[in-house]
Amino acid sequence: MPSIAETKRQMIQFVFPEHASIHDRLSGGRLMDWIMLAATIDSSLISKGITVLGATDSIDFINPVKVGEIVTLESWVEYIGSSSMELGVKVYSENPESGKKKLTTSSHLAFVAVDEDGKPRKISEKIIPADSDEMSIYVEAKERKEGRLTQIAKRNEQARNTIDETEITRMRLETTKVVLPEDTFHGDFMAVGKLMMDIDQAASILAMRFVKGVMITGSLDDLYFYSPIRIGDIITFKAGITYVGQSSLEVGIKVLSEDVMTGEQRHTCTAFLSFVQLEKDGSTKPVPEFEPETPEEKRLWKKGLERKDFRSERVKKIKGNDEY
Repeated sequence: MPSIAETKRQMIQFVFPEHASIHDRLSGGRLMDWIMLAATIDSSLISKGITVLGATDSIDFINPVKVGEIVTLESWVEYIGSSSMELGVKVYSENPESGKKKLTTSSHLAFVAVDEDGKPRKISEKIIPADSDEMSIYVEAKERKEGRLTQIAKRNEQARNTIDETEITRMRLETTKVVLPEDTFHGDFMAVGKLMMDIDQAASILAMRFVKGVMITGSLDDLYFYSPIRIGDIITFKAGITYVGQSSLEVGIKVLSEDVMTGEQRHTCTAFLSFVQLEKDGSTKPVPEFEPETPEEKRLWKKGLERKDFRSERVKKIKGNDEY
């Protein structure tokens, strides 16, 4: 049985122009794709089979990554349950000329081992902490897993919740795509990293349309996945602006998948992303003012403000870390 250290793996990527958004910065969606890929590889190896992402904690992009830099993603398994596991991921960027290395982001993800039909399967391996430090990590991971149980218990109910909460906002966007073989990672399951790139792109388009300028992804809040997406499904992304600050804004986006053979729609996830407007020199730029008018907009605005305050505290804590 492995210790936490024995499950640690690295994935290294060179940032090419094709990975960038505007201003030669690595796009948030691409980095989320790499994070999901690194964790999927680790979880698949330890469970000896297919795994799917059940949930991810918030992802805050602390330092920008530029074209030409090297990205190192470190992943490790912290806790293994009956059929699920908790993983940690840290991302660093490095300038090859100066050798300077920066912490870009870190997160925790929950994966579920599944069989060919997508049903949970048992994992034979268990984590055996090697020392007191690993035991602390193990206990925290187990507590995180237990904390997710309330939301996981609502999985079937949430999967049927196809109501579009963003249609009550004035600034909204709806787009669709069909899932092709190139979007999958095993069998007929859509790769979650590809889905995150699509979510980030749809939300970015809405954000840039609103400000008529360049926006970069600042963060992704805690996210739960309620229903898998398969080849041939039609995905609908329903996005709306839920909060606007001084130089940043929040976009809520609901993801629905549709089985074209039956017409059944399922709720895959609802994500909240923050975006920051930038000048060409990388400094922040004020966004246009936007005031909520209807009771529904005011309700979403209040929730968005709460999330913004929580994000600020979260980022402050990360920046207080010695690695920052």
